Amino acid sequence: MARNPAAGTAFGPMLLSAIEQNEPADRRLVDDDLAGLFLPAPLRLLVAATAPSLLRRVFISASERTGPGLWANLVCRKRFIGDKVAEALDEVDAVVILGAGLDTRAYRLTRRIRKPVFEVDLPVNIARKARTVRKVLGELPLSVRLVALDFEHDDLLTALAEHGYHIDYRTFFIWEGVTQYLTEDAVRATLDGLRPTAPGSRMVFSYVRRDFIDGTNRYGSRTLYRSVRGRRQLWHFGLLPEEVEGFLAGYGWRLVEQLGPDELVERYVKPTGRRLPASQIEWSALAEKV
Repeated sequence: MARNPAAGTAFGPMLLSAIEQNEPADRRLVDDDLAGLFLPAPLRLLVAATAPSLLRRVFISASERTGPGLWANLVCRKRFIGDKVAEALDEVDAVVILGAGLDTRAYRLTRRIRKPVFEVDLPVNIARKARTVRKVLGELPLSVRLVALDFEHDDLLTALAEHGYHIDYRTFFIWEGVTQYLTEDAVRATLDGLRPTAPGSRMVFSYVRRDFIDGTNRYGSRTLYRSVRGRRQLWHFGLLPEEVEGFLAGYGWRLVEQLGPDELVERYVKPTGRRLPASQIEWSALAEKV
């Protein structure tokens, strides 16, 4: 079977999170003390090399040439998700991370709660995650369950149930940096499969603008567009901000909050005193099951 090219994209967001840990606490956009530990050795060396502030600025500036504003988007969406999860922890019974990659959130959550956390991803990523967790933590926490699944072909609730998930759980679903890698059919099938989800469940997700996907507006990111829509055809699905409320309503979800680049900068970047733009390409949203 040919390897899914999306499986190789798990390192980027965690590299950014790890480098952010080199910032002073009052300038840091996201806190994640495990991020660097979950990276392979060559990337850990890169993180260490960015400890000096000048080299860190150079690295961030270089990364911005590929996708202007994406650094702020990626780290601020993690901050946004962390805020929303923290607000909901007393009101949900489980957390499900869809397309977990190398994200460390499940393992940081186990320090605070004993509720089940399900990490869902492609089999190759789940196998890599299991090896990484055992290497870093010694063993997989009992409350974390790793679920191998292909969103394009497999039924999500069936796969979750096989690992102890109950349909009556009020669940916090995290779908971060994933939807653009899926076909529209897979996105719709996932939401359709979640129709039985208990009322009061939450879902936070990110999405890429559809006008970027179809090439109508490249938002100053021609290099990124060539990479994800030209050579490799990695990104497939997108939405427009004004479509999100109706799109979610069709599957029984109510849009609670939506953050674009201006809101991300105002909420998270400005208080640090840093001057980082955010890209129009990616938006984040929070919804509640009705």
